[in-house]
Amino acid sequence: MPQDNALVASQDTLMAAIDLGSNSFHIVIAKLDQDELHPIDVLSEKVQLAAGLDDNNVLSDAAQQRGLECLQRFAERIKGLPSGAVSAVATNALREAVNSQDFIVKAESVLGRPIEVIAGIEEARLIHLGVEHTLAAESGSRLIIDIGGGSTEFIIGERFEPLELESLEMGCVSFSKRYFKDGIISEKNFQLAVFGALRELLAIKRRYKRQGWQHCVGSSGTVKAIWQACLESGYSENAITAKALKRLRTRILEFSHSDELCIPGIKDQRKAVIAAGVAILSAAFESLGIKEMHYSAGALREGLLYDMTGRLHHEDVRERSINALMNRYHVDKEHALRVEQTALIALTQVRKDWQLQDTEYQNMLSWAARSYETGLTIAHSQYHKHSAYLVLNSDLPGFSQQEQLQLATLIRNHRRKYNDAEFALLPKREVSATRKLCVLLRIAILLHRSRSKERLPAFTITVAENSVSLHFPDNWLSYHPLTRADLEHEADYLSNNGFKLSIS
Repeated sequence: MPQDNALVASQDTLMAAIDLGSNSFHIVIAKLDQDELHPIDVLSEKVQLAAGLDDNNVLSDAAQQRGLECLQRFAERIKGLPSGAVSAVATNALREAVNSQDFIVKAESVLGRPIEVIAGIEEARLIHLGVEHTLAAESGSRLIIDIGGGSTEFIIGERFEPLELESLEMGCVSFSKRYFKDGIISEKNFQLAVFGALRELLAIKRRYKRQGWQHCVGSSGTVKAIWQACLESGYSENAITAKALKRLRTRILEFSHSDELCIPGIKDQRKAVIAAGVAILSAAFESLGIKEMHYSAGALREGLLYDMTGRLHHEDVRERSINALMNRYHVDKEHALRVEQTALIALTQVRKDWQLQDTEYQNMLSWAARSYETGLTIAHSQYHKHSAYLVLNSDLPGFSQQEQLQLATLIRNHRRKYNDAEFALLPKREVSATRKLCVLLRIAILLHRSRSKERLPAFTITVAENSVSLHFPDNWLSYHPLTRADLEHEADYLSNNGFKLSIS
């Protein structure tokens, strides 16, 4: 998570986005010039992580090795770039793998950068951002479909405003394993794959048709291969039409094995998954009543780049997500602001000694202070657990799964006993910093326990690695005996968590 916030998007900045997809790994390096992104290097490799998942969703050593070798090559491309100029995310295969954290630790070591696993809805949001920035503006809304290796994202949006976001558990690699085992192609297998996709689409069919759209666009490698096959085979002139898709399906069924496929526009490395991709897209056309689909070169990695530029310009979608969460659960905003300000005052005093200089730590502390009372909507008893559950399980655009876990861990542990098992779930690089942020959050909340609007006195906080000293103006604690008692009680909690709190 930590980023080099010295990075300034001024006249000439290099940025890189890395997408650890279920089928392919991608990297795009672009130059940010006058607020415009210009790609200067693009690389894609078929890693097929999803093909390495067994029936128990354990990622095989061979698949992991393919991924690590690819990332070793990517690491050469980003050498010398500031950490804040690189964003690396993983999608469905690593969402599903039970041993994903083992792979991510090794992958981060090879790449030299943090890797964030993102939820399907967040993947859809970034795809929408990438497509909209790539295509010319059109009046009306767009339906965007992105067929990946393990999931397919469906988005309806109007310009940069997503109206519907969904990620369904079907992809060209996972469907190839399920319906076209050992590369065998048959009419029966193909129809079973279509039926499987139609079942998944039932979850969104009515809602998406009710929303409606004026234009349909597809993105990523599978749609690109289908689009090229339709054009180069003469089935259509500039788009994937329903008729062209049926003709391509008929052509594929003339072969009995994926290795035998010989269709213009379909490269050798795409043969193993193209039948599954066509089955998924055929089901989407049928279920949603699509007549034709155009292709967009923009996708997840482009969305990542534009999301990064937004953060550089302080247009962080995560801020909107937290504000929406506060509104949804009727958080007392004035009280939350007071807690946030006190927590940040404390952070300012200790950030150097506790190595919390990165702006992302300030963000995380702010967001925790603003959302720790969301669970009060459910019940006051154990509300910290309710709040953590809501934050962890809500769709929060802009947040990776690790970021939501870190935020939920701070909130869950803002009062009473610490839950060591929850800290242990965090990436190892974040455990120490999150524990320290939690200490600051707990103190800030405790100092505002009375919910008084009275300003707190100027206090000083000094720290060593595992000790905290709080100093208030003379006699202030004498006039606030309940606060003193609370702080003394807090010292016991912190002692059990390895911190010594002294008060004066």
